[in-house]
Amino acid sequence: MILSDADIVRARKHDDLSIEPFAEEQLTPNGYDLSIMEIMVDGETSRQATIPPLTWFAVATREYLRLPRHAAQLWIRSSYARRGVMASFGKVDVGFEGTLTLACFNTRQELELREDDTFCQIVFEEMASAPRKRYAGKYKGQQNITLG
Repeated sequence: MILSDADIVRARKHDDLSIEPFAEEQLTPNGYDLSIMEIMVDGETSRQATIPPLTWFAVATREYLRLPRHAAQLWIRSSYARRGVMASFGKVDVGFEGTLTLACFNTRQELELREDDTFCQIVFEEMASAPRKRYAGKYKGQQNITLG
C-alpha cells in the first residue's frame, strides 16, 4: 500500500517515519517532494550549479529520512524529466536513515540547480509484514553526497 499525504502526517506523529526538515507544502497526494541540499558536478560540490548538457552530476537531499517501518520509491519530478534529466533511483529500504544521494545525467540543455529546489518525489510503502532484517548498509546515517 502507498501512503497518502494524510497517512504520511499520521506516520510522522506516531514516529513511524521521519522527514527532517519537514514542510507541509512539499506533501503531495501520495508522497513528499524532496529538496536539494548540495550538488556535485565534475567533483566539485556546491549549493548551486549550472549543469552543462551531457554531464553526470549528483544531488544530496536536504531531508534526513528515517524509515523504521516503511520502504520507499523515488521518482524524478516531471519538470526535470521533460528538460532531459535522467536519474538512477532505487528502492529505499526499511531501516534506512540519512539523506539520499541521487545520481543523474543531463542529456540536452543547460540546467540550473539551487539549494532548496524540489527535485524528486519519495513515495512511501507500507510493508505487509515486518521484514526479517532492516537496512544496515554503509550509507546509513549519511548527511551529504556519498559516492562509492
